[in-house]
Amino acid sequence: MQTFYMTDAGKVRTHNEDSVIIVSNKNNEFILAVADGMGGHKAGEIASNIAIEHITQSFESMESVGKKEEGIDWLRKIVKEINEKIFSYTKEHPESKGMGTTLVIAIKTDDYILYGNIGDSSGYVIKNERLQKVTKDHTLVNLLVSTGELTPEQAKFHPRKNLLTRALGANDPIEIDIFDVDNSINGIFLCSDGLTNMVADDQIEKVLNSKSSIEEQVEKLIKKSNIRGGTDNISIAYLKKESGDK
Repeated sequence: MQTFYMTDAGKVRTHNEDSVIIVSNKNNEFILAVADGMGGHKAGEIASNIAIEHITQSFESMESVGKKEEGIDWLRKIVKEINEKIFSYTKEHPESKGMGTTLVIAIKTDDYILYGNIGDSSGYVIKNERLQKVTKDHTLVNLLVSTGELTPEQAKFHPRKNLLTRALGANDPIEIDIFDVDNSINGIFLCSDGLTNMVADDQIEKVLNSKSSIEEQVEKLIKKSNIRGGTDNISIAYLKKESGDK
């Protein structure tokens, strides 16, 4: 199993409000997560950090994620706890009111793979050299596309395309969408919208199918985003199976 994650502030933002992690345990279980924070006074940075730190601490305190049903329960529990932590922080620090974060997360065990998401960070799988999106964005434009009021092409250029309908720290109670993913995939690829707003899916796929190392592929995608403007923070978490891996 090869893994690599990276985050970059981009070319426009003065600081990075994204947080990203990949952690594993002795049972060959992996957690990948990307959080894209929002809010002034560096509050977005704090919100995304709260999410990633809590996920890491919770995962590292367990011997195993357990069976699939337990993995699903853990995802629901973890987002509830993160949400409470963000709201609690906002109460203690009124200047951070309005802060929140997206979250896309994947659990990989020998027996199953689960994806979860809140907001507009994206979760993809790589299977037979094809990049396929698993998660669905919680945005106003995605809602309008689903009701037929916008076409997918119109949505790409809509002035309010980044307006979220769901985020940690913004909704209480919070609900996470969970996806049961086929374990026969070749890779897990998570990213913030700093990548997907700048680099099209077919271009991401092309880079991931190149002969470069996993580190070089991730670095190249971040570089592409920055060359095209780098208007947002960019974060990527990537797990690539090797032959013989479950």
